[in-house]
Amino acid sequence: MTAQLTLISHHLCPYVQRAAIALREKDVPFERVDIDLAKKPDWFLKISPLGKVPLLRIPRDGGEAILFESTVICEYLEETQAGPKLHPSDPLARARHRGWMEFGSAILSDLWVYETTRDGGTLEEKRRMLEMKFATVEAELDSGPYFSGGAFSLVDAVFAPIFRYFDVFDRISDHRIFDGLPRVTAWREVLAERPSVKAAVAEDYPQRLTAFLEKHEAALLKTERAAA
Repeated sequence: MTAQLTLISHHLCPYVQRAAIALREKDVPFERVDIDLAKKPDWFLKISPLGKVPLLRIPRDGGEAILFESTVICEYLEETQAGPKLHPSDPLARARHRGWMEFGSAILSDLWVYETTRDGGTLEEKRRMLEMKFATVEAELDSGPYFSGGAFSLVDAVFAPIFRYFDVFDRISDHRIFDGLPRVTAWREVLAERPSVKAAVAEDYPQRLTAFLEKHEAALLKTERAAA
């Protein structure tokens, strides 16, 4: 594919980051267009069936095709682009990886409530839920450095944006979510240094995420103020 792909994006969206990481791991040239999800442009609403990002615009036969949903985009890139394979070749291992990608999406659902709730009780409930889910991941991990050993995979692309949240959360409160999880902690540290992961967000990501928390009057920020 010679024509450049376009990734329609939002600067904080973890699902966009998955696609951006996969594109860079495959060494695929692409343009990234960020939109404001609070004021979605008309052109975006016309091409996004769910009104969500990411979208991948694919030049085709003088026009374009639109893909939506991050997992679909990542699978398409895996099937059509050269570069390192991001899924195992064994069908059973590949299916299990897809299951763990869904598990990562379930973690993101908990994270959304954790970062936006204004209620301290809900915050603690979700903190415990996240603690339990990462403990489940800990039991699945082996020697590393990546999810399934030495090869970077789409599961890593799913979890890297999850861990990025905690780079900001760590500055706010002592959440203790990763206490007693050495394999998850080591995995998190390795992913943070991966060039494709670093490039998946702009340098001002921490400031933007903090501003997002402030806008939502997040209970997470109140733990910081209470401790100060």
